[in-house]
This record gives sequence, structure tokens and C-alpha cells, in this order.
Amino acid sequence: MGIGIYLLSLLIVSLCFRNQALKPLWMAWGIGAVLFFFLLTYVFNQRWQHDNSRVFSKKVFWTAFAIRLIYVVAILFYYYWQTGISLEYNAADSMGYHRWAAYLSTLLKEGQFRQGFHELNAQTMGFSDQGYILYLTGLYTLDKNILVPRLLKALMSAITCIFIYRLAQRNLGEKAGKLAAVMAVFLPQFLHYNGTYLKETEMLFVATFALERMDYLLHSKRFTFWNIFLPILLTAMAFGFRTIIGMLLILSFVVAVWAKKKEELNTKTRWIVTGAVAALGLLFLFTPIGREMLIILKVNVKESGYLVEKYRQLGMKYAEFANWKWLAPGAFVLPLSNLVEVANDTQKMMNGAYFIKNFMAFFAMWSIVVAFRDRQWRNLSLIGSFTLGYILLMAFSFAVMSERYQLPAMPGILMLAAFAMQRFRKKDFPFFYVYCALLLMAIVGWNYLKISARGLF
Repeated sequence: MGIGIYLLSLLIVSLCFRNQALKPLWMAWGIGAVLFFFLLTYVFNQRWQHDNSRVFSKKVFWTAFAIRLIYVVAILFYYYWQTGISLEYNAADSMGYHRWAAYLSTLLKEGQFRQGFHELNAQTMGFSDQGYILYLTGLYTLDKNILVPRLLKALMSAITCIFIYRLAQRNLGEKAGKLAAVMAVFLPQFLHYNGTYLKETEMLFVATFALERMDYLLHSKRFTFWNIFLPILLTAMAFGFRTIIGMLLILSFVVAVWAKKKEELNTKTRWIVTGAVAALGLLFLFTPIGREMLIILKVNVKESGYLVEKYRQLGMKYAEFANWKWLAPGAFVLPLSNLVEVANDTQKMMNGAYFIKNFMAFFAMWSIVVAFRDRQWRNLSLIGSFTLGYILLMAFSFAVMSERYQLPAMPGILMLAAFAMQRFRKKDFPFFYVYCALLLMAIVGWNYLKISARGLF
């Protein structure tokens, strides 16, 4: 069904707006991504469904790792052919990360630690902008080879698939866990960021690892040093990549604690855990992390009208609907797939990946209905609160239409979608068909608005 909706969308847009239709290269990327994800997810989910947990985990890891290694090497040559450098399209951020890490690693080798620390604080936008630069600086101090970070991205991304499996398996069942992991193996978004110099792969790794360790602690109920220390360490590291992720990890853990049944976690223990988390949060407030948390909350409110103004300046019709009041209900779905030439090269290259998120969003949203209908809402408390919280915060910001900023929600979307798919009933299909029709109209409408804003239609 997903493949059919995508091809139909592409056909309609290409025929209606043929002067601005995607070039064959971008169509090939889109069709390839959609076929790769839907067909291989179906085939491998069927093949691996009856494997035991140990065997399945090994297959997921090695398959994901092999695919990512091949992609990382191949994409280097592709980008060099397309851009003349081994970096992705629109690589301003990547160039910045590379240059700063190279400069700081030189200072470290020369023993100029104080100068390096000063430069890092003076030239970055805060703690959340420093984690990835410090990581690259450490790698460059050992070996200034741009292939090494990408190979490590492939490894981290493959391990992230295992974290997704463990999280979904414990909370949503074996079948949902396996389906979520298989989808993660073949998800084009995860592959794409392995081939870039951006921080998204490492950020996903840290965030998903933190959630998995939190979940392990809640299920094991063993309050050992490592069981407690690892989630705290990983949450602190998450703040070094994106402040909102660290904030939501803390909040989601508290939500999950209170969602536990009384026989699983008594009230006294809940208050002790909540008090400890609150104390940790207060400690964060007296650090640069705390200041950035307060700034984020203020900025999100101020930027709620950013997109309206941006689209008005472009001359886009109905720009007033870019307000968060209208976008928030569709936050799970956005951004819509770009199927016309009026977009940057990365957006055109990723048009199929965008569509996959648009399509999977239905099942992620439907999982909320299923959870309450089947009285399984407690099982979604950790995964659901983090994913929904992140999506809603993005809906109130300038980044609601940015696929890159939406990426941290994708592991949760896959897990929630897998849960809904495994519990989908015959009477649910009418809602799915209505959604598919609305999605088709929304994609065509969005691409019309993009080209009309430039006076091209």
C-alpha cells in the first residue's frame, strides 16, 4: 500500500506540475528508498520472525552493519561525483564541524588546552553545540581521516537497531519488537545520516541507549551503581547534542515511573525515584545545561510564528496555516514529501524517506488508540512520552518542517507503528484508507504551495 501511494503521489505531481517535476536522479532516489524500505522490511520480517532473541539480535546487527558499511563507502564516491567534495549536499554545518574539530585537535596536540577551551566556548552556541565537536576532536587527535567517523556512525547505527528491539520487545511484545528492529535496519533516514558529517547518528545512539537503560532499570528494579549511573551519564551526554532530548529523557523517566502498576513499583519507591530525579534536575539548573533549558522554553514560544512569516515572505498562499495551532495536529506526519524541483538537493534526494515517515505516522498515531482500547497504555509510557513530547515541542518551534530536527522521534515512531501493526483489526482499515487519501491530497497540495510561492504555477 505504501509503495502504491508514493508512486501515485509522484505521478500526479509530475503530471500536474510537469515543468517543475523532479529530475530522474531524484526520482530514482525516492523510488529506490521506498522500495528498499517496504519490500525488504516485509521479506526480512517474515524470515526472522521465528528466530529466538539471541539469533535475531545477531542477524539484525550484522545485516544493519553490512548495509551501512556499503552505504558509507558508496556515498563518499557519489557525493564526490555530485559536489566535488566527499561531503553531503548543503554541507555548511558539516564543514563547520570538520574545521572546528581539526583546529581544536591541533591545539590539543600542541598542549594548548586553555586556548582550546576558550575557543570552544567562544565559537559555539552552548553546551548542546559542543558534544559532537568534542567527539570529532577526540577522533581527529588520533587520526584526522574523515572516513573513520563515518565507519563509527555505521557501527553506532547498527547498535541503535538493537536498542530499538530491546525497548520494543520489553514493552510492546516480541513481534512488535522484531518488526520495529527490522524497520530500523532498512529505514533510509538512518542510512542517510551515516553518510553525512552531521551529529544525528551519534545523537540517536545516545538518546536510544539512554531510553533502553532507563527501561532496563524500571523492569529489573535492581538499583545497582551501574544501573543508575549509566542512564544519568547518557542523559548528561544527550544534553551535549540537543538540550530538548536531555529534558525529555528526564521527563519521560518520571512519567514511566508513575505509570507503573502499584504491585510493580510501590508509592514510596516512586516518590524516592521522583525526588532523586528532581534533585538531579535542580543540579542541572545550576550548570550551563540549566541555562540552555530555560532558553529553549522561551525561544520555542517566541518562534511559534516563525514559519508564517517565512512563508509570507516567499509569497506562499495560505501562509497563515503554518502557525503551530494548525501544524500541531499533523506534527507526527510533517514534513511532507518534496516531489518538485523547488527544494534544496538534500530534500529532493530524501523525498522517498520523507514519504516513509508520512506513511508510518498513521500507525504511530493509531498506536495511541490501540493502547487505550487494549488497556496497554502503561507499556507505552516511556517510549510514548519521549516520542510524543519531542514531536509536540518541535511543533512549537521553527523546526516543525525540518526532517533533520524531527529525526530523534523516528525510533519511537517505528516502535509505536510496529505495536499498532501487530494489533491492527479489520474494523481499523476504514480509518487507514481515509488517512491514505488525505495523505495523497496533502502531498499534492503541499507541492502546489511550494511552486506557487515562487510564481511558477
